[in-house]
Amino acid sequence: MLLGVLVHAANIQDADSAGALLNRIKGLYCWLQAVFADSIYNRPPMLLACFLLGLTLIIVRRIAGTGFIVLPRRWGVERSLGWFGRYRRLSKDYEELPEVSETMVTLAAIRLMLHRLAHPNRKRLPSP
Repeated sequence: MLLGVLVHAANIQDADSAGALLNRIKGLYCWLQAVFADSIYNRPPMLLACFLLGLTLIIVRRIAGTGFIVLPRRWGVERSLGWFGRYRRLSKDYEELPEVSETMVTLAAIRLMLHRLAHPNRKRLPSP
């Protein structure tokens, strides 16, 4: 379930703009208490945003070792991004305005949720 989307220019680091996304999400979902993040988000802007909003930041770190290891919280994000890549408008950056890109991501998430509601026993989503 998608809680929020923030698309910005490529010259802005995701960890630096995460505070703006958290402000947007916390205003809509007051029940939110914890945020799971990658180790790149363990930076002062993200820590300050979580502190000001009363959120607990949980950093999901990679397990030391070689090879691919599935980490439950990180895998959900990567899987969702893979699903969004199946949509033609999201496979490449066609949009000029970030607002249009945010809308396309939201529409793709709505389509995924509607498909899950309509077909609860089906695992795969048909190609768009």
